[in-house]
Amino acid sequence: MIVVTGATGKLGRLVVQHLLERVPAERIAVSVRDPGKAAAFLQQGVRVRHGDFAQPDSLAGAFEGATQVLVVSSNASAYGGDSKAQHRDAIAAAKTAGVRRILYTSHMAVSATSAFLPMHVHAATETMLQESGMAWTALRNGFYAESARQMTADAARTGEVVAPEDGKFSWTAHEDLAAAAATILAEEGRFDGPTPPLTAPAALDFTDIANILSEISGRTIARRTLTDDEFEQLLAARSLPPAVIAITLSMYRAARAGEFARTDPTLGKFLGREPISARQILAS
Repeated sequence: MIVVTGATGKLGRLVVQHLLERVPAERIAVSVRDPGKAAAFLQQGVRVRHGDFAQPDSLAGAFEGATQVLVVSSNASAYGGDSKAQHRDAIAAAKTAGVRRILYTSHMAVSATSAFLPMHVHAATETMLQESGMAWTALRNGFYAESARQMTADAARTGEVVAPEDGKFSWTAHEDLAAAAATILAEEGRFDGPTPPLTAPAALDFTDIANILSEISGRTIARRTLTDDEFEQLLAARSLPPAVIAITLSMYRAARAGEFARTDPTLGKFLGREPISARQILAS
């Protein structure tokens, strides 16, 4: 049996949908904070269990009988929580439940010394997995293309993409990453340890994004570059939490250092087609 955590989130839900195309529904269970939001899975024959990273005692029941668990990474650290502790508890619960393999949604830029703060959590979690004594796979996902759309949501109205100096990002679609995760779960053991980077074939910076938005909209979308201090003030004026501001600024510093620029053909090979492009995401 395969258990997918965070299955009411964007990535987790898509993973379950792709799994249903590959394995019988009775082999799939989901671990979610609010089972009421997962009613649609029940109708498809998927088992729905309560499991909350913030309530470690709930995870033993959520993982019971599982041979594999997909741990979708927590973003609790951005909102005052402790993502590393939550991942540690999930790994411990999986081991106690007799799970054979853990899969974890890591990142293609994972590093304990990355300028991008969330990469430290991914690096620590991969170390925990390595030390767990269990079989494990780290899905080193490309940068979510949905983030580019969110960060440029005002561009059509303002005529500008406003951001600090950046670098190339391997913008990759949730849909494609979910399909790859489902394939790796359905073919247990295909990867031991980290996967190659799972990315779309092109890396783009925000000037490229502005040019794409200009072509899509039929009007000129300019790229305006702020200093880090100016951008920090802009985010603070929007009442974003300090931790979120720090993470956001660290992302641009990492991009300038080229941390997100690498691309790899592995994802396309999994899919048997060209991955969805950033242009397609922005136009949708």
